[in-house]
Parts: sequence; C-alpha cells; structure tokens
Amino acid sequence: MQKLPPSTNSQQAVINILSKHKLIADLVHKQDMPHHDLVEALVYKENMAQLKQILNHLPAAEVTHILEGFPPEDQLLLWEQLDNDHKQSILLDAPISVLQILGKQDYKTEKSRVKAFDLKEGRLHEISINTAQDLLETKPIWIDLVAPTFEDRIWVGDIFGIDFPDPDKLSDLESSARFYVEENGEIHLHSDFLLDKDDVSRNVVVAFILYKDILFSIRKEELPIFRLQRLRALSQPDYVSGAKDVLLDLYAANAEYSAEALEDVYLALELVGAHVLSKQMSDEEAAKILNDIANEEDLNGRIRRNVMDTRRAVSFLMRSKLLAKDQLEYSQQILRDIESLDGHTAFLFDKINFLMDASVGFININQNKVVKRLTTVSVIFLPLNVLAGIGGMSEFSMMTQGIPWPISYTIFTIGLGIVGWLTYAILQFLENREHLKS
Repeated sequence: MQKLPPSTNSQQAVINILSKHKLIADLVHKQDMPHHDLVEALVYKENMAQLKQILNHLPAAEVTHILEGFPPEDQLLLWEQLDNDHKQSILLDAPISVLQILGKQDYKTEKSRVKAFDLKEGRLHEISINTAQDLLETKPIWIDLVAPTFEDRIWVGDIFGIDFPDPDKLSDLESSARFYVEENGEIHLHSDFLLDKDDVSRNVVVAFILYKDILFSIRKEELPIFRLQRLRALSQPDYVSGAKDVLLDLYAANAEYSAEALEDVYLALELVGAHVLSKQMSDEEAAKILNDIANEEDLNGRIRRNVMDTRRAVSFLMRSKLLAKDQLEYSQQILRDIESLDGHTAFLFDKINFLMDASVGFININQNKVVKRLTTVSVIFLPLNVLAGIGGMSEFSMMTQGIPWPISYTIFTIGLGIVGWLTYAILQFLENREHLKS
C-alpha cells in the first residue's frame, strides 16, 4: 500500500500542541506557586487529550509519516496517545527507524505478564489472553513471560506440560548447565541479554524453552531487544516462520544491540580522549574522567560477556542438529557478526587502558608540580635559615657594636631579601637553561 503524505493541517496541529505543551510545562515548572504538581498534571492532561483526539482520527499511514518527522522522545509521547487498535494498523506500515525507537520505550506501563503470539498472514500476531481457555484455543509459536508470578508459571505450565524455572533464580545456574536437552525433547537455553540504560548497564538472564515447535521465554524484566523484535515481526510479512526463527532472531538482535552499545562506548571514549589529550587537566577533572573510563570499561566487559554467551547459545543450536539449512546459514551469519565484535571489544580495552594511563599520568604531573614548588621554596629559604641563625647569635651583636640595633637589623633583613631573590633568580636561570636544551 502506498503511503500518503500527511495532511499539512493535522501535522501542524500536532506540532503546535507539542510546542505549547513544552512551553507551558517549562513555565509552570519554573514558577513557584501553590499546588504546582496539580497545575502541571492538568496542563499535561489537557494537551494529551487534544493529541489523542487528532491522532486517533487520522489514517494509519498519515500517523506513520507524522511519527517519522519528530525526534525519538516526541515519537514515544505521540505513540502513548494512540489507541491499541490503531497501533496495530500503524505497525504494519511503520519503517524500521520508527520501530527501533518504539522498541526502546519504557515498559513499566505493560501490565500483561504473559504474552502469546501466533502467525497470521505471515506476520507475528499477538493473542489476547484473558483466561486459560484463550491460550488453549490458539496455536502459538511464542509465549513470552515477563516477571511471571508462581501462579502464572503453574497455569501456563499445566497447559503445555512444562515446568517453568523461577526467573529470580536464573542466574544461580552453573555455566555448564545453561544449555541442555530434556528426555521429553525440551531444549533449554539460559542466555544473557544486555540492558544498556543511561543510568545503569547490566546483563539480564533469559530462559528459553523450545518444545513442540513453541518458544517459551522467561525473564525478570522487559528488554528492548524483545520489544524491537516483536515490532519487526508484527510489521514485516514472513519475518519469522516458526519458533526457531524467533529464537535465532532474538540472538541476532542481541548481537546487533551489543554493536550499538559498542558504538556508544566509542563515542564516549572519543569525548574522554579529547579531554585527556588537552594541554592541562586538574585533579578534579582527572578523577571524573577516571570514573567515566571505569564505567565504559564495565560496559565493554558486559558486552564481551554478552556476545560470548550468545556465541555459545547459537553454537549449541547448530550442534543440536535441529535447525534447517537456511537456519544454519543464518546462525553462521550471526556467529560471523559476533566474531567481528570481538576485535572491537579488544581494541576498546586497549584504548581504555591507554586513557587510564594518560589520566593517571596527568595526576602524577600535577603532583610533581606541587612537589617542585615545595622544593623551590625549601631551597630559597635554606640560606636564609642559615643567615637567620647567625643573626640570632651573640657574635652578631659584637659585629655590630656602635651601630644602633634598628639600623643593623634593617640592613640584615634587606640582606636576607637580596640573598633570597638571588637564590630564586639562579633557580629560574637553571630551569630556563634546561628548557632551552630540551
């Protein structure tokens, strides 16, 4: 279906509402007034109601064009105002650029802990599950459990004859017990998936079970990779054809997500490198840079562990002899992509070590400068201390007999100043001479 260009009036109306919302929200946020939170909530509610009214009455293709014209944070805001039925039709025409943004949104609003998907007209289709009967009447290829309760694991497991593991105990398994096959044909895989956020990065363990051409996935929290793959499979026909395709695509997306995280590490280290290679750096700046480098090193290590675990999982699937020929070729491509990431992680470790050494070197240089100043002061006051000791002896009074003491001590003090200045001048001359030689 050919996409139509968005109506100028509707697009301009959305732009105006968003601009007004940001302007008013900024003004309200800065104002010191009673019931500040209430006023801000009312302003937000009024603007969002106007957006809902406009967007939900537009054709899906027109909404897609409008989404493409806004930055990521505005895309997510507009997406939240759409009705669920309208979202389904929009996903069929949404480009990958929009799907990637929507795949990284916050998942706290998703209440359903059990999601089931089947194939409908070549596309992944989410099944509405309200009761156990709804699941019995369908033929899903993927059942996704996000932070399921004990009751969820029991009733879903009873339907399919599977004992689901507790997502809170997935990380307790030994590495040798992460991939295995049960006697009844269940294939179990426990894999790490990267979760990279602005505030924290960590690896989340996901348990997969392949049984009777159905993929079961269990984890403690939602992940951008899963959300993105669902959106892609919903929007692209023949993207997946079965449970094994879904599993392989998730591993491929994990490798892709790791590559994006590595790009972020590259960008962060470029900023750090530009600062490290500057002419001067204070101890406070060096301490901050060391903290930034440590964070990037931790993320790089998690990425390396993540791709290593993905390689093991894909290799296990290939050795299990359960994959078709085209799936084997796809698996080999995933392994090649992962192999290309190994060189990048190794290079980043070397770069991180270099920047770490350079930052520590700047700290040492700053400390050497402080020690040098203290040494210069000590050398200057060394002859003055000797002269001051002589001036305090009784022999000095004998040497200055007949001279009023105010005059003698004034001359002595001036002499101390001259000796100190000469010592400083000699030190500066020697230092400049060393600079000229170098």
